[in-house]
Amino acid sequence: MRSSYTPAPRFITLLLVAVIACAVPGARCSDRRFPHLDRVRELHRREGSSSAEQEAAARGLLERLLPSHSTSFDFRVISTEQCGGKACFIISNHPLFDGEGTPEILILGASGVEISAGFHWYLKHYCTAHISWYKTGGSQLSSIPHPGSLPRVPAGGVFIQRPVDWSYYQNAVTSSYSFAWWDWERWEKEIDWMALQGINLPLAFTGQESIWQRVFQRYNISKSDLDDFFGGPAFLAWSRMANMHGWGGPLPQTWLDDQLALQKKILSRMYAFGMFPVLPAFSGNIPAALKSKYPTAKVTHLGNWFTVDSNPRWCCTYLLDASDPLFIEIGKLFIEEQIREYGRTSHVYNCDTFDENTPPLSDPNYISSLGAATFRGMQSGDNDAIWLMQGWLFTYDPFWEPPQMKALLHSVPVGRMIVLDLYAEVKPVWINSDQFYGVPYIWKVLFFFFLCMLHNFAADFEMYGVLDALASGPIDARLSGNSTMVGVGMSMEGIEQNPIVYDLMSEMAFHHRQVDLQVWIETYPTRRYGKPVKGLQNAWWILYQTLYNCTDGKNDKNRDVIVAFPDVEPLVIQTHLYLSSGKLYSTIPPKIYEKGASNDEYEHPHLWYNTSVVVRALELFLQYGDEVSDSNTFRYDLVDITRQVLAKYANDVFIKIIESYKSNSKNQMVTLCQHFLDLVNDLDTLLASHEGFLLGPWLENAKGLARDREQEIQYEWNARTQITMWFDNTETKASLLRDYANKYWSGLLRDYYGPRAAIYFKHLLLSMEKNAPFALEEWRREWISLTNNWQSDRKVFATTATGDALNISRSLYMKYLRNADLLEPEGTFSSGSSASL
Repeated sequence: MRSSYTPAPRFITLLLVAVIACAVPGARCSDRRFPHLDRVRELHRREGSSSAEQEAAARGLLERLLPSHSTSFDFRVISTEQCGGKACFIISNHPLFDGEGTPEILILGASGVEISAGFHWYLKHYCTAHISWYKTGGSQLSSIPHPGSLPRVPAGGVFIQRPVDWSYYQNAVTSSYSFAWWDWERWEKEIDWMALQGINLPLAFTGQESIWQRVFQRYNISKSDLDDFFGGPAFLAWSRMANMHGWGGPLPQTWLDDQLALQKKILSRMYAFGMFPVLPAFSGNIPAALKSKYPTAKVTHLGNWFTVDSNPRWCCTYLLDASDPLFIEIGKLFIEEQIREYGRTSHVYNCDTFDENTPPLSDPNYISSLGAATFRGMQSGDNDAIWLMQGWLFTYDPFWEPPQMKALLHSVPVGRMIVLDLYAEVKPVWINSDQFYGVPYIWKVLFFFFLCMLHNFAADFEMYGVLDALASGPIDARLSGNSTMVGVGMSMEGIEQNPIVYDLMSEMAFHHRQVDLQVWIETYPTRRYGKPVKGLQNAWWILYQTLYNCTDGKNDKNRDVIVAFPDVEPLVIQTHLYLSSGKLYSTIPPKIYEKGASNDEYEHPHLWYNTSVVVRALELFLQYGDEVSDSNTFRYDLVDITRQVLAKYANDVFIKIIESYKSNSKNQMVTLCQHFLDLVNDLDTLLASHEGFLLGPWLENAKGLARDREQEIQYEWNARTQITMWFDNTETKASLLRDYANKYWSGLLRDYYGPRAAIYFKHLLLSMEKNAPFALEEWRREWISLTNNWQSDRKVFATTATGDALNISRSLYMKYLRNADLLEPEGTFSSGSSASL
């Protein structure tokens, strides 16, 4: 029956409409300007998994996500021609439905991904369900009716065609910030999530070190030579990008072998869904040993990347010059070895040249030769290769002026390169670069890297977003004059945060016009919590207008005092006050005097909203929380908004501490310092009430990949170091990347952030008592010692949540927020104190 199925007449009508739509001006089912993209699309159709395999993948997802309804849905793969020349899905009432136990809903799609996305669309828009990561509350499926009573769709069916071909996912550093310790069980869940979101072009970086090992063995590079090249498990992203080498290593051979085996499972499942995994390619990054074994090779020694003293033990990697014959040869071997090992390829390869490393020459001819050689290396191994490049370098480095940018983009035949416009939700490059000079690009919400305001840096916790830009940006870019846009995407540095942002952005892969956000926001909490609660709808409208309406274009790297404590002498902190509202408490932006500030300036937290308005949203959560207190998604959101509000409150407390210090008000300062430390510990107790805010899983998952005790120690050190202070430091000089991957995780606050703050406060008090300058060097010495000891510690932290989130949040509101007077906090909530003056 499956092989001979013919669509009912109403679908034929829909498909004819889709075919006709391709003839409408501006509706591009195929773009003759880029014939090679059409060829790769054809290769994907020809070389992709069979229809039966893709249908089976979608059914497997259904059985994992919603086993109670495994017979309620029927899935069929159809051709893109039946979709009107582009990918689509069609949802209809099943013609064979005859009561419980028979299929109720039929979903047709051009691939397993399209079927899965159609399944998600039905759950979302007809069953008011919500799909999210486990750590952000998991999926809300309680609103789905029982089998046999699923909602019917309109008689004509629901036809959704993609406006652009590809939906991209991941960032080059997500592999370290979020995926570092994943096993197959966790990866299987993520690939299911990808399919449900309609992602068909995911980055697939796992296990590449094993491929590099084989390639470099051909050049007489031994395993011990590579020990200084590969970073540790938590730092592989930056050794891959030539930012550093060796840090956190060496990698055991078992790690290399296990990760390669894991990659094969990942690729197999991605291909089964009809995805097209993006594999890595050679950018010129080489181990130092290659330079010594080939002394005549043209090699550039790159500059320092955020080390304290430019220590060559970790920094200043080697780049093989594009003009050297070895460049194309190595690039060819790497592509060939991947295809040989994996048995197939999507023909799309990621390669990021000079990611946060400035090229040695600005001559456009040099830049062009580098790009051409990089592509020839790919093409030599795969004649149909397409180069996919993150456009981060154009935003990050002022080196890339129009001549250099154009030289790189035009070094590759048109249609053989796709650029990811990583910062497009705030500062799109396509607007200022003449549509990337004719190069196809993917519009992306970037949840990316370093010193720019992107959605997420380093998997930090911050309720933040620009929902208006997400709802309109991809549409504006696609409909702009001479648009070369071929996809949308998500490329955050860390996942498992801000589920509303990802819920909206993934949906934009299927919208042809701007989303009505007023309607979308009104329905979001109903889907997220399983039933409509007017008070929570009002709360989310407030959050949309404040936290998720950041339009100032500033860097949102989380620098809250608790998680990013200032390494600066207190007198240089300017405590200029202003009230963001007349209610509850003031928001005080810490500043640095222009003169006299050290290189360790207090990078003050980003604040773009009226804090008292967000507190009002929290009050609504607390007022109406009993109606959905059994919802795990609600508990996550409640903990997150309480954390957000109290974190900004803590910033105010810190400034009042500095004011007291400057005015020599000892008693007040002591009271405020203890108040701050109590708040840190109380926040730790709040975070412990939800699985999404625990330190324990990060550490236990790291140890879980180890084969022996020595590896356990190494992997746990990697995990602890990445989230605190990594790269080098001296006894009195902290790493430049301290607190970059800071986390609001229970266990981390009580055991590390609280004691660190206590050290600083101790030196404030000593300075006041001795009438002496603040001992900045001694503070640093103790802080760095605390950090080094914590990183090497083996203390075990909880992996399951404890406590009632709603009751804890209510208690903290009463204690810290009900009264504006910081000196007289109300309430009796107490969690004990591991850090005090």
